[in-house]
Amino acid sequence: MTKITKRTVDALMSQPVGSVLRDDDLKGFQARRISSGITFAFEYRAGSGRAAPVKRIAIGRFGSLAPDEARKIAKDHAVAVAGGKDPAAEKAREKGIPRLIDFATAYLDDCEEIATSHPESAKLRTGSIRSYRSLLNVHIGPALGKRTLDKIDSDDVERLHKAISKEKPATANRCLELIGTIYRQAVIARHVPKGTNPASGITANKERKRERFLSPEELSRLGEAIRTAETDGLPYSPPEPKPGKKAKHIPKALPPYVIDAYSAAALRLLIFSGARLREVLHAKWTDIDFGRGLLTVFGKTGRRHIVLPAPALEIINGLERAGEYVIASTDPTKPKADLARPWAAVCKLAGLDDVRIHDLRHSFASVAVSGGASLPMIGKLLGHSQAQTTARYAHLADDPVRAAAERAAGVIAGAMAGASGNVVPMLAGDAA
Repeated sequence: MTKITKRTVDALMSQPVGSVLRDDDLKGFQARRISSGITFAFEYRAGSGRAAPVKRIAIGRFGSLAPDEARKIAKDHAVAVAGGKDPAAEKAREKGIPRLIDFATAYLDDCEEIATSHPESAKLRTGSIRSYRSLLNVHIGPALGKRTLDKIDSDDVERLHKAISKEKPATANRCLELIGTIYRQAVIARHVPKGTNPASGITANKERKRERFLSPEELSRLGEAIRTAETDGLPYSPPEPKPGKKAKHIPKALPPYVIDAYSAAALRLLIFSGARLREVLHAKWTDIDFGRGLLTVFGKTGRRHIVLPAPALEIINGLERAGEYVIASTDPTKPKADLARPWAAVCKLAGLDDVRIHDLRHSFASVAVSGGASLPMIGKLLGHSQAQTTARYAHLADDPVRAAAERAAGVIAGAMAGASGNVVPMLAGDAA
């Protein structure tokens, strides 16, 4: 009876190349003489009956594996075959499964190409793609990127989420969302089976949605700051030197910082329309219907029409056409990248250091709600695809209810103080 052991494998070394030693104790287990030594393999039929094809799956080389170690692996393959599996096919499939970093990068490359050439069909905007690349390069890639998609489980993702959450809970949630997106695409590409998503079931950190609404007085200060910035300019304030450093290289005076007409126009359009930043910066002259006062955009929620009120149209009509984009940049073929510098300067002059540029959108909605607009109408104005997104403005619509409550309480308080005995009629009048 032939059995693969160290003694029989040593003896096989003296045999010609191509000689095979088959184990009688474990059917299919074999050792093969090759020019550089001995390799172990497991041979089996992939299916039942003599018509089933014979397949061979490599186990390893003698030296790296002892015969007993190779036998254990061969037994595992035998058990898998008995259970109806095909080890060679599964190994070939695993070789075709990409690493997470490779698959995610290719997916984002495809999304960026679509977002650039066909924005109306894009599922992700260029800004979102940049954010996802940052999460992938800084957090997800170093921790999980080198593993193939089938070798990452929920425990791996949960450990990553907890580690990032210690300092950046919101970033940890964004990483969780991105991993979920990657695996949904991997299922579509058939790299992993349906239902495979290691991000599923992991509880995200609680986040407090930041809400900042500018008051009428703050809007007035902001408008005055924009006017000053585009005319007289913003006075230069030299930065404070770092502790222990001399200030000799910091210039004591510089000319005022004057923002260009297009940046000023962009800020005003954001205030008057409630549009998103990229929707304004990427707007083209061909996207504007001046007759109906509409701007067609391909933004976060797909193709939609932004209403351009009279003040917004007046701003646009006052701009010189310096390229295909309404808000021209130094390169007329490309949109302006951002408004970070002019916005920071204007906010500093207006004393609004805690206001983000996105808060202009919130402020537009708050003014619309206080003017009587319903939440569905606000959702249409802002281009929300989900009702719960608009629901954050629901508390602003409670002002009429509060006013009625204040009136009723005033009548009751007056009656209790003996000021009036007509409590019921007055309340009835309010109810009517």
